[in-house]
Amino acid sequence: MWSMRSINIFLKQNGMKAVISGYGKMGRMVEKILSEKGIECVGCSEDIVSFDKELAGESVCIDFTTPEAIRKNYRFIAENFKAAVIGTTGWNDIRDEVIAYFEKCGTTMIYASNFSVGVNLFFALADFISEKMAVTGGYSPYMVEMHHCHKLDAPSGTARSIADIIDGNMGTSVDIQSVRCGEIPGIHTVGFEGINDRITLTHEAFSREGFARGAVDAAIKADTLEGVYDFKDIIFNR
Repeated sequence: MWSMRSINIFLKQNGMKAVISGYGKMGRMVEKILSEKGIECVGCSEDIVSFDKELAGESVCIDFTTPEAIRKNYRFIAENFKAAVIGTTGWNDIRDEVIAYFEKCGTTMIYASNFSVGVNLFFALADFISEKMAVTGGYSPYMVEMHHCHKLDAPSGTARSIADIIDGNMGTSVDIQSVRCGEIPGIHTVGFEGINDRITLTHEAFSREGFARGAVDAAIKADTLEGVYDFKDIIFNR
């Protein structure tokens, strides 16, 4: 099994290429992490469908755009890029359609509601606790998620993923409260309310850097994998 350091050395020697779709705050952070890891960023585009197709075929597309953009662009990405990492949220209603198209095109895709390693550990904790509570009974779940005022989807994709985990285990519907204010990178709190006590789990992102690092790690994996994956299902398989 290769270590991440060994993979990074391999990439520097063999010329992995990346293209950033969506050059906002997240896109610029991704570009910074790519540079740190010695991965060549061959383009940053606000209009990915106009990107050079020949160069796309040699590159991994890292997408942090908008729900509307990914709906318009996913076919072009699947048809033309070597692989894709989709960090955009708000397209869960067409997820099956997108996955099927990438599979049809034979293009590797890794997607996630959140590429933070800490959040994916949070997913695992929520899964463990809610699974046990399904057996014991006596607790009702709720969630509060807070993000910056520029975020377009509410609840967040991360909140929806957590709710899906809990709902699947407990057979309930999690009440989600969304707050949009200032420049909050992201705070998710899950509570389990009982008659005699309360259990809470909180993840707080200090900046966007954790999301960007996870997305770049996903791009490294995508460059060597075949198929379509949810990041949370492969993150701990080093």
